[in-house]
Amino acid sequence: MTPQELENIKYPIGKYEFPGDVTNTEINAWIEVLDEFPGKLDELVRPLSDVQLNTPYRLQGWTIRQLVHHIADSHMNALLRFKWTLTEKKPTIKAYDQVAFSLLADSLWAPVDISLDFIQVLHSKWIFLLDRMNHKDFEREFIHPETQETIKLTWLLGHYAWHSEHHYAHIETILKKKGWI
Repeated sequence: MTPQELENIKYPIGKYEFPGDVTNTEINAWIEVLDEFPGKLDELVRPLSDVQLNTPYRLQGWTIRQLVHHIADSHMNALLRFKWTLTEKKPTIKAYDQVAFSLLADSLWAPVDISLDFIQVLHSKWIFLLDRMNHKDFEREFIHPETQETIKLTWLLGHYAWHSEHHYAHIETILKKKGWI
């Protein structure tokens, strides 16, 4: 496999690119992605067998099961980052080791239904908050402790819309490759 082929598998929709000046149209589109994502993911993943769920999306990559649990963990952290940023002045958020999380028992063996249900409820709560934010709220900033970079909530919102589509594409791609959909 060439480096470009591996890159295409790792980033099936490309890497996240922040557009810079964000309009309300983009914000609303990203919120819509987050609103629709739990249902789309549920429809794609819930019918899968344990053999299918334990299939890696790429060589030396996470299994579909780990991806679903990773999405739940990651999006939970995203909601917390939003809430910290909305309630504190430029907070330093908490980073977490996503690889270490993916190796915990719940990520390796728990039924995906747990995280699919959690993602649905989490996104409902998140969307409720997002729908009540104004443009100034989205301009609020936090500091990432690993890079010391200042990040706006607009960036984070766009990133998690991308993150949703990114991992959905991982799962959809392997299911198509295996002839399972």
